[in-house]
Amino acid sequence: MKALGMCLAGPTASGKTAVALALAERLPLEIISVDSALVYRGMDIGTAKPSLAERAAVPHHLIDILDPSGSYSAAAFAADAQRLAGEIRARGRLPLLVGGTMLYFKALRDGIDAMPAADPEVRAALDARATVEGWPALHAELARIDPVTAARLAPADSQRVQRALEVYVVSGRPLSEWHQPKATSQRDAWPMVSLEPASRAWLHRRVAERFDAMLAAGFVDEVRALRARRPEPRPAVHALRRLPPGVGGAGGRRPAPAAQRRHRRHAATRQATADLAALDARPAHRRERLSRRPRGRDLTAGITPR
Repeated sequence: MKALGMCLAGPTASGKTAVALALAERLPLEIISVDSALVYRGMDIGTAKPSLAERAAVPHHLIDILDPSGSYSAAAFAADAQRLAGEIRARGRLPLLVGGTMLYFKALRDGIDAMPAADPEVRAALDARATVEGWPALHAELARIDPVTAARLAPADSQRVQRALEVYVVSGRPLSEWHQPKATSQRDAWPMVSLEPASRAWLHRRVAERFDAMLAAGFVDEVRALRARRPEPRPAVHALRRLPPGVGGAGGRRPAPAAQRRHRRHAATRQATADLAALDARPAHRRERLSRRPRGRDLTAGITPR
């Protein structure tokens, strides 16, 4: 099967942007972002959005396409990515899909299940319950309803726990019943290179360095400005739930940096283990084990379109 584009995946702070820009020095490519937070305008620091200079040097797509109140989904991403990849190929260039939202990669390469649409009223009710009971309590409820899905989700993974409960409330069926094996796959059409840490300690150091830089750049103020908007930009707030509790919250209290870094480490570790493991599909998946800051020249060697 002819490749339709190249995929570069990896956890937070694994060096994806540096590798993509190094590839752009060797190949005529355009970058399609695979990140559920980068689609939103005004979320620049906390998402480590590529700089304006980087985006001017290499064309980027699916960045700053929505106001924080807008909704975006894996299905929308898959449709947009296929359309953009076709347009890029028609220009005689190579589509390079770069990011860490593994569900988006899976939707593109494996297809996506036809599940119930989002229900704002159900989500609002679940949000209200979580405010009082906490997301671990809702995760325990999910474990009774759908133990298969609950087993693969962390109790604090609010966005996915909410979606699983929402599907059950709307359809009366557990989310796991909607996930059916696909008869065909597009993985060979979208070959993947994943940047994976050789050790958690290496990744944790990278995450700490990045987070300290974000704080110095004004991350807390950025989050406060977003949360102060009225009406509340609910889709963007869902993306912010990956942040440590209290960041940009009311009252001006700044959570302990140690707690913030720990939260970020846990999120990156999940990306590097469970999320990437779900994408594993040889031979269309090349894994690069990292033990130091990646250099573009090292990692781009041999990464060429088929």
